Amino acid sequence: MEVRLLKQQEHGKTRLLWEKVFQEDSKAFLDYYYFFKTRENSVYVVEEDEEIRSMLHLNPFLIQVGEGQFDVRYIIAVATEESYRKRGYMGMLLRKAMQAMYQEKQPFTFLMPAAEAIYTPYDFRFVYDQNVWKYTVVEKQEQKSLPVSEAGIGDGADLAAFFMEYFSERFQIYAVRDEQYYQTMLFEQQSENGGIAILKRSEKIVGCFLYGDEDGLEIREPLYLKEYETEFWAAVGKVCEKHGQKEALVYAGISEEEKIGTVEFQKQKPTIMVRILHLESLLRLLKTKAGEQIDCSFAVLDSILTQNSRVWKLQSSPIGESEEGEEAVKEADVAKEVEKQRLSDCETKIYVRETEDSEGVLSIAALTSLLFGYKSVEEVAEEPDVFLSERLKGELKKIQPFDKIYLNEIV
Repeated sequence: MEVRLLKQQEHGKTRLLWEKVFQEDSKAFLDYYYFFKTRENSVYVVEEDEEIRSMLHLNPFLIQVGEGQFDVRYIIAVATEESYRKRGYMGMLLRKAMQAMYQEKQPFTFLMPAAEAIYTPYDFRFVYDQNVWKYTVVEKQEQKSLPVSEAGIGDGADLAAFFMEYFSERFQIYAVRDEQYYQTMLFEQQSENGGIAILKRSEKIVGCFLYGDEDGLEIREPLYLKEYETEFWAAVGKVCEKHGQKEALVYAGISEEEKIGTVEFQKQKPTIMVRILHLESLLRLLKTKAGEQIDCSFAVLDSILTQNSRVWKLQSSPIGESEEGEEAVKEADVAKEVEKQRLSDCETKIYVRETEDSEGVLSIAALTSLLFGYKSVEEVAEEPDVFLSERLKGELKKIQPFDKIYLNEIV
C-alpha cells in the first residue's frame, strides 16, 4: 500500500474509481471535469494491488479573504473503492493533503460534505449556509420582462465585472470572479444540461444566474439589480418553461426577503465546511470590530496539524511583533498609532505572536466556528476542550469574524 501525490499526466487514472463510486455523475460531467479541472488540480491516492483504491482531489481557487487574495484548495471526490473501505485510507489522504497545504501556508481548505459526520473527526466545521428558495412558474400572467440570452465564452469578462462591481463588497470570503472563472463555469453548467442566463437592459447586464437540469431544474447564484427584480424572476420562468418545468429550486440567493412573488424561502442549508490549516496566516488576516482594541492570549489544541498547537497572543498594538527579520517594534514607536486606532471608527489590524501565558484554551475546530462567525463566543465556550476566562470571552467578542461568506462552488 502506498499513499502518494499523482503526477499531472496520471490524473486520468482516477476516472475509473470516480465512475465506480459516484455513479450518479454523467459522462458529460466527467468529460468536463477531466478535461478542465485535472489540468491544474492535485490528486492524492492510495494504491494497493497495483491499482488506485482511494483518492482525494484538491481543486485550486483564488479566494478573497478580507483584503487579501489566496490560492485555496477545495477538497472534492474523496472516495474509496467499496471492497477497500474501513482501512483508514480516507484519513491517510486527508492528513497528507492537509500537511502539504500547511507547508504552503494556506490559511484554510474547504469542502461540500456528503455527510457532516465524515469530516468532523478531522476538525472540519460548517461555516456557510446556502439560502434555498423554490420558484413556481406563474400561469398565464403578464409580467414585465427583458430579453434573456445564453452566455457564451465571450461574456466571461462582463459577467465577472458585474459581480465585482455590484456584489463583491457584500462578502469577506468568496471565489474571485474573473473571465476564466466564468468561462470554466459555463462549461460546467453545460455539462449538466444547463448554462448561464444573462438579463440585459440597454446592452448592460442587470442580472444573471447559473442553471442545470439533471434531476430537475436548479438555479444557482441568482444575482440581479434590485430595480429589475420582477424582470429577473420572469427570466427564470422562461428558462423553466424552456425545460418543461413548473418549478425550480434556487440556491445561494442573496435576498433577505421571505417571499418574492412566487419565489418562496424554503430553508438555510448547511453547505460548506472549513478546516483551518496554517493558523498563524489566518490570524494575521483578522481585524477588530470598529473602534475596539484587543489584547488577549489563548492556547490552541490541534491534534492533526500540531504546529498550530501554540499559545497565541492577539493585540491591537504591534509591540513584540517581528516580521521578515525586522526588529520588533518598540512601545514608544506605537503610542501614537494605538491612540489613532482607539479613536478610529474603522476596523483595525490585529497583531499576532506566540507567547507563554494563556487565558484560555480552544480546540482548532471551536476556533473555526468562532472566527468564521458560525457560533458565538458563548456557544463555543460550551464545546468540549474549550475553556475561556470571562476576560478572554470579552476580548474575543472584539474580533470581526469572517461571517460574510459566498462559497457556492460544486467542483
